[in-house]
Amino acid sequence: MSVNESILIAAVDPDARLDVVVKTLSELLLPLGPDSKIEARRLVAAASGLDPAGLILYGDRKLGEEAALKLKDWVASRLHREPLSRILGTKGFWEHEFQLAPDVLDPRPDSETIIRVALDLLPHLRVEPIRILDLGTGSGALLCSLLGEFPAASGIGVDVSVKACALAQANLDALGFQDRGQIVQGDWTACIGQTFDLIVSNPPYIASAVTETLAPEVLNHDPRLALDGGADGLEAYRQISHCLADQLKPEAIALFEIGYDQGVSVAGLFSSLSYPVLGVWRDYGGHERVVGVKNRAGIIV
Repeated sequence: MSVNESILIAAVDPDARLDVVVKTLSELLLPLGPDSKIEARRLVAAASGLDPAGLILYGDRKLGEEAALKLKDWVASRLHREPLSRILGTKGFWEHEFQLAPDVLDPRPDSETIIRVALDLLPHLRVEPIRILDLGTGSGALLCSLLGEFPAASGIGVDVSVKACALAQANLDALGFQDRGQIVQGDWTACIGQTFDLIVSNPPYIASAVTETLAPEVLNHDPRLALDGGADGLEAYRQISHCLADQLKPEAIALFEIGYDQGVSVAGLFSSLSYPVLGVWRDYGGHERVVGVKNRAGIIV
């Protein structure tokens, strides 16, 4: 029996106190990253049917048989590098909790940069009935978050994946945005035929050769379709750029998530097609993460 296996058996002892289980699992998960204590708390809370506050309040409660069985399976999956969000089936993003599904991209905190930039650039439209388009919507995290921040807005999320469309619709429904949001299956903007005030997208932008070097949590659990951006990582931006002008209203803007080293190349691509570049914004970690452009005839007021 390995050290990890012996620790795991001890950690999921049904007679162990919840606070002790959290401490033991924190040590067990530490090799996976600095968030081991947070992950341990979330796992124990979910297995016990408690929220984080309840876990503190009832730390002296015993784990119990049912919770121990769940926890053993979940921790074993995490030790095999399955992301915590995949194990629990939900992911927090901006101000909401989103359902996840296999073969749909797990939304990352870096993508929240798009929401922040949209709020900075469009404060004058916060209560206006603007139209939003989310290209490659995945779980619908960007679209739902923007509908939450722009309460008079309506929008469309587009994705080529049937599974992603179903998940995005489920998240729209669960968060109460079904009357203002619509999900359409299609390839980027080919099936829309409308114009929008704000277009956002987190397209695949990792160069094909680099995808094999990604961490197991990403490589083995996120769909390749949502990761692989072609030989240089820029193929999706090229495809979008050719029809973007037809989808933007005169004063509209578009915000694109990019890789940490793609600011110059993505901005240059759009600039070469006469789209004025608004800027490149950095994520929470200080990496370049969003490129913003406006319509060729647009003016930001």
